Amino acid sequence: MSSPRQATIQRNTFETKIRLSLNLDGSGQAQVATGVGFLDHMLTLFAKHGLFDLEVTCDGDTHIDDHHSTEDIGICLGKALLEALGNKAGIVRYGSITLPMEETLVTSALDLSGRVKFIYKVEFPTEKIGTFDTELVEEFWQAVAANALMNLHLVLHHGTNSHHISEAIFKGTARALRQAVAIDPRQTGVPSSKGTLST
Repeated sequence: MSSPRQATIQRNTFETKIRLSLNLDGSGQAQVATGVGFLDHMLTLFAKHGLFDLEVTCDGDTHIDDHHSTEDIGICLGKALLEALGNKAGIVRYGSITLPMEETLVTSALDLSGRVKFIYKVEFPTEKIGTFDTELVEEFWQAVAANALMNLHLVLHHGTNSHHISEAIFKGTARALRQAVAIDPRQTGVPSSKGTLST
């Protein structure tokens, strides 16, 4: 590949200071220190299953709660995806998987369309996973979809363990993205009849 499909995003606000680097053509290496232990675990799984190299550091106001750090990292990941994809020439564009995780079954389906639509049909059986608010899983992926300019549909078919549900969402979306960002050797140019996947 002539140019590396990677990006580094920095975000500095009164609530968070974040540096995130993403390489779409990596090997699944992760160096993650978000200040939110459960999110570190999920992002490490995301990198491993997407075969992305991911580095994230975040200094956030976790003395309040994990909301700002989680959402802002989602913003940065979405922006990094968009930047690393460039004009999207040659990519598969679509990706989907229905992924089992123990008793849990989740579908993640996405389109790197340049248009935002986020559909989330997931209900967690508990409000917390350890100290992590389960509602922040939705906030994270909403932020990713909005900033990557993609359609993302997340559907929980069944599941009773909140940790497993979250893990299935992160693993499934990583694998759907792995499909979508892959280079299709038969694809010439941008995979759209419009001739563009930009807004």
